[in-house]
Amino acid sequence: MKVIGIIPARWGSTRFPGKPLALIAGRPLLQHVVERCQQASALAEIIVATDDERILKAVERFCQVEMTAPDHPSGSDRIAEVAARRAGDAIVNIQGDEPLIAPSVINAVATALTQAEMSTAATPITNLADYDDPNTVKVVVNAAGRALYFSRRTIPYVRETAAAPPREQLAAFPFLKHLGIYGYRRDTLLRLVSLPISPLERAEKLEQLRALENGIPIAVVQVTHDSAGVDVPADVARVEHLLAGQTAG
Repeated sequence: MKVIGIIPARWGSTRFPGKPLALIAGRPLLQHVVERCQQASALAEIIVATDDERILKAVERFCQVEMTAPDHPSGSDRIAEVAARRAGDAIVNIQGDEPLIAPSVINAVATALTQAEMSTAATPITNLADYDDPNTVKVVVNAAGRALYFSRRTIPYVRETAAAPPREQLAAFPFLKHLGIYGYRRDTLLRLVSLPISPLERAEKLEQLRALENGIPIAVVQVTHDSAGVDVPADVARVEHLLAGQTAG
């Protein structure tokens, strides 16, 4: 199976314009992401998909890069445009603001596509701040490791500890945090982006719910890696500190 890694990157982030080229330890954020992808043995190719000439010119020094239409509503639509032009069996969508993504997570998501149309990753919630945070998406899975539902709410509702403090609730059940990496069979991705926005997707503002509502099963690989994304300029120093710790280790 030929798996292509595609990293969507746009300039116009509301909270951090120009984020893909923000310098982290002297190199653009996107370069860190690309270097992690290059360590993932499951990827046959790596491509950055962008709508901005500044990103194109910066990235072409260290990675394949393709221009896409400027009006895509989501990263999935952006990578689908590139996937439609490429010969390959499957696509892994790697977030362009995850400079510390583990190559092992990319490999696990890619490998799951041998048995599933779509895949993603999750990790146990251990940080109390993530428990009630609507920006930390939760997922519940069935016995076969397929996603039952994703939500910005904390799920499931554990009745016996519902009145207890969050710390006790977190200890009562192995809650899972969804990591924003997706794998798709190529045909599945192209079909998915052709479908209309679904009611649950509109309500939660989570693209993956469109797949579930249309009967596309999502394999969830459980990993120990947690995300450390760059959402706002203040995150740069935090990620540089984490990166320095990895280098020292």
